[in-house]
Amino acid sequence: MIYFDNAATSLYKPAQVKRAVIEAMNKFTANPGRSGHVKSMEVAEKIFETRESIKDFFGADNYEIIFTKNCTEALNIAIMGVLKSGDHVIASCYEHNSILRPLEYLKTKGIEVSIIFSDLCDFATNLEKEIKENTKLVICTMVSNVTGEVSNVDEIGKICKKHNILYLIDGAQSSGHMIINLTKSDADMYAFAGHKGLLSITGVGGLIVKKGIKLKPILYGGTGTESENLIQPCSLPEGFEAGTIPSVPIISLKAGIDYINKNFSNIVEKEENLTKYLYNSLKKLKFLTVHSKENSKNVICFNMNNVDSMYVADLLNEKYQICVRAGLHCAPLIHKKLKTIDTGAVRVSIDFNNGFVEIDMLVDALKTIYSALS
Repeated sequence: MIYFDNAATSLYKPAQVKRAVIEAMNKFTANPGRSGHVKSMEVAEKIFETRESIKDFFGADNYEIIFTKNCTEALNIAIMGVLKSGDHVIASCYEHNSILRPLEYLKTKGIEVSIIFSDLCDFATNLEKEIKENTKLVICTMVSNVTGEVSNVDEIGKICKKHNILYLIDGAQSSGHMIINLTKSDADMYAFAGHKGLLSITGVGGLIVKKGIKLKPILYGGTGTESENLIQPCSLPEGFEAGTIPSVPIISLKAGIDYINKNFSNIVEKEENLTKYLYNSLKKLKFLTVHSKENSKNVICFNMNNVDSMYVADLLNEKYQICVRAGLHCAPLIHKKLKTIDTGAVRVSIDFNNGFVEIDMLVDALKTIYSALS
């Protein structure tokens, strides 16, 4: 099997991540932050170590880490937590439904939404003219999960800081694949998934929040703090981690970050070379329309002329054991821009564990499919 669906979840998990999961299952299954006994304290220490690793990895010394079950929950906490009736929010057309659907809901609560339909790399250029007196929040994905296009996060941050607007980055596709310094980017909030580029098991994501940002909780329950108070505390991070947090996935996340730190330059170099090779190989196929740009990051999407994207993906899976993804990828507005809203697109997403020979096999399979259908 050839796996090209890493933008959804990375298939490869390093041996040290697997060992961390087994160790956690054997030694760290007590409930952290709720009890004062030794087993609870041991798990709490592991959770603290992971928070510190995340801060170091993302250049986030002056930030707090809220653990969530995935990036979607993190984005919901950020969006729902800062916006109120009368506010205005700006986002790109490249955003995932984990952003678009909360924004659509908030329209019914008196919140105004503006979507910029420029290329993602031009979002910063077009941002300032959309800003209003009541603009409270700017949201932009760092890397598109559909095309792999990269936004200019630092420039966006400068504009938001200039106008005193909160800035939220969706880092689902960038985390683990790029150098990210949230302090340099002037980001107020950054959402990430553990199970993609950070190589953890599923079940953990997070929201990195600059100290001083005030959020409203969206989940209510036990926090291990202020238990006599029936009102949900708003302290970070405890007030936003109601209930038992996923200790085993969190511990696996630290192991994934440790692995990336040790191998980061090799990972990035190989992924860049693979993406460039994939892009150039697909562009040579005249029966494909490639929607991604040459400098895309780990993700290339395309359509085969006059062939449904789902049909192409099904044939690759059934006849060639090549795993890709087809459809709208939970990001409908970018497909409106690409004019693929009715057909979707085939997405190939790589990581450092893929190889050049696998890309050659994909290209050969696409040639054979198109020849058989012509």
